[in-house]
Amino acid sequence: MHTILMIGKMNELMKDISQFLRQYFSVQLCTENVQNALGMVKVVEPQLVLVSLVGLYDVDAVLFSRMEKEFPKIPVLTIGTERERALFKVFYEGEQFENLTRPLDNSAVLAAICRRLGISEQALRANVPVKEDGRKKVLVVDDNAAALRSIKGMLEEKYQVTLANSGMKAMASIGKNHPDLILLDYEMPVCDGRQTLEMIRAEEDFEHIPVIFLTGVNDRAHIEAVLKLRPAGYLLKPAVPEKLIAAIEKALCSAPAE
Repeated sequence: MHTILMIGKMNELMKDISQFLRQYFSVQLCTENVQNALGMVKVVEPQLVLVSLVGLYDVDAVLFSRMEKEFPKIPVLTIGTERERALFKVFYEGEQFENLTRPLDNSAVLAAICRRLGISEQALRANVPVKEDGRKKVLVVDDNAAALRSIKGMLEEKYQVTLANSGMKAMASIGKNHPDLILLDYEMPVCDGRQTLEMIRAEEDFEHIPVIFLTGVNDRAHIEAVLKLRPAGYLLKPAVPEKLIAAIEKALCSAPAE
């Protein structure tokens, strides 16, 4: 797990961001005191440093100067207004420092961290176990990122939705989150829907999870091949929200109790 060191005044902004990021990273907090912050960098060895500019002044530029000289390979993201950023503008001329302009939401912070670390935000989110909240859990498996986003948008108000962009990642997600239903793309490279379903049914703990196929091919031979696998249902792409939810509800009602 990547480690993020957050430096700044422990205000509501810092608390909110740190709580959100703890879902995905190991997060360490430190006050804006220069010596404490630099000491934490040496001890923690973070992959990224996140600094809140709230309450920092030009006299605190020594923190950035020392980071630039002593830890040039550690990316530094700052969170501040354009006015706050202007106090330290010389440091943003290189690639190490980047400012995220307030106000911004937590998702924007996560996206920037993933970009700077060169990791997939989608994969990171998919590997986080979904918190129980009473809603049924639906895993959507599709190698098309746009399709994943579209289906998630259709379902997330009614279900807990997790995403996987390959059959192998789907199997890992099933093991962690044990979904109540799986929406599975039939046409995927390397490990297609048929192979993925075979892996699901080969696992005793997963074999009774209802699977609905999503397919973009509308011909008789193809549909017959899909139906031979005895899925809980199949739908043609692009999915229509009303039909998709109706198919999910029907499959959930028909699924055997655990």
